[in-house]
Amino acid sequence: MADRPKVLILGGTAEAVELANTAAADHDITYSLAGRTRTPALPADVTVRSGGFGGAVALTRWLTSHRIAAVVDATHPFANTIARNAVLACVERSLPHLKLMRPPWEPLSGDDWHFVPDIASAATALQHIGGRAFLSVGRQELGAFAGIEGVAFVIRSIDPPESANPLPEAVYLTGRGPFTFDRETDLLKANDIDVVVSKNAGGDTTYAKIAAARALSIPVVMVARPVPPPGATVGTVDAALDWLNSLETAT
Repeated sequence: MADRPKVLILGGTAEAVELANTAAADHDITYSLAGRTRTPALPADVTVRSGGFGGAVALTRWLTSHRIAAVVDATHPFANTIARNAVLACVERSLPHLKLMRPPWEPLSGDDWHFVPDIASAATALQHIGGRAFLSVGRQELGAFAGIEGVAFVIRSIDPPESANPLPEAVYLTGRGPFTFDRETDLLKANDIDVVVSKNAGGDTTYAKIAAARALSIPVVMVARPVPPPGATVGTVDAALDWLNSLETAT
């Protein structure tokens, strides 16, 4: 039996785990995580590494030393630093590269979305809206909301806040999706939420809060995704599997 091609999957999403689990039958998968989540969801029976690579040059060296044949970037749509580094490293090594990125959410009838280009703009928007804000943007982004007057925060993250907490007066909740519509509706009601702040992550795992806000006529400050680096992109795990299989056929 021929050696299975070595594939690096840059993970951290539900799609990345699904892809790694499915592709492992025909590929030698290394699944890489940034290491920011204490108890991440992991695929089974694949090599897992945790932590950054140290930039594009270091990633290029890693790809070379581990004889990687292809890279699939299935990181969060807002993980733009590793996305750029992956493209640069693959160009340097002349390796096939694919971005697996779920489609963004689109507003539906009844949604009251306030579109902003980045987290800093979301913080500015809250200064004009006020009230009680439900933040679901990740622990790394909380510093942008420090010092805002007239806003009380309810914050949900996978892990509890770290000791250097920029919003010590906030109410903190922990939880990992998928979340249900009923649960999110109850959460928004119980905490008297006036506005939801969310990154446009796309997918089903955390969409329930958006649907709940719509049902309760609560506005949503929606942070746009950063522009991804150029390159081949697909929106589903099945399409990513087809891409991997096409590489085998080509060789």
